[in-house]
Amino acid sequence: MNAYSASRLDALPPLREVIAEYGLGARRSLGQHFLLDLNLTRRIANAATYLEDGTVVEVGPGPGGLTRSLLSAGASRLIAIERDDRCIEALSPLQAASCGRLIISHGDALEFDFDELEPRPISIVANLPYNVATPLLINWLRMGTRINEMILMFQAEVADRITATPGNKSFGRLSVISNWCAETQLLFRIPARAFTPPPKVDSAVVRLTPKAERTPKIDLSLLESVSAAAFGQRRKTLRRSLSQLDVPVAELLQKSGIDGGRRAEELSVEEFAVLAAALSDLRASP
Repeated sequence: MNAYSASRLDALPPLREVIAEYGLGARRSLGQHFLLDLNLTRRIANAATYLEDGTVVEVGPGPGGLTRSLLSAGASRLIAIERDDRCIEALSPLQAASCGRLIISHGDALEFDFDELEPRPISIVANLPYNVATPLLINWLRMGTRINEMILMFQAEVADRITATPGNKSFGRLSVISNWCAETQLLFRIPARAFTPPPKVDSAVVRLTPKAERTPKIDLSLLESVSAAAFGQRRKTLRRSLSQLDVPVAELLQKSGIDGGRRAEELSVEEFAVLAAALSDLRASP
């Protein structure tokens, strides 16, 4: 980032003035909770690895607090995806100050096409809207190494589920899917009072680094099916909980070499993948 771009960013008005000028009262329907503390947004931006090397995508920039920090930290190409018409207008001065580095995409992040993004590597850095955070994450995990890194803020309990390990009370379907697809790390927590308006719960920032190699090779939908069945009745043994799948449970367990007397929270992520591979084989059998 050159000195001219930095000076233009520094000259932007405080975020609270931006919110007042453009009438950006947070909308619950859009899951909006704005993070205005630039010390915290800088901390999030600085956690990203590839700011200067590739393309950074931010979802739900709102008044642009994290957007400013990403640009100040050196993001060379930043695409901000925003649904809210009010925020599009409010981000225009920031776009002008970015000296061509900020591109605003008006639309739904669930429908955004990541395949054509250049240059690579691709990073996603975002304070995710609460109401679509998990569907967005699952979509991105499906993309594998087309995305190189994600630095994402979630409700704290969701972040705990993403990063949980077997035996932990938070370990569940989202833990299995996330840790099969990526290396996960909870970076730090942010108290509810840091947001405007404050949500009812704290938040946490998570780093996810998609894995290049996963063995056995399975379709993620099968892992979703197995983990959903197992954790849908988590107090029951696998022999009982997996009965809702459309294959003989005894054969599934025998093929996977897993004891049907165990419960879902006792299995490792790799064992869930073995179950998913066995499910695939049984469904393919005549």
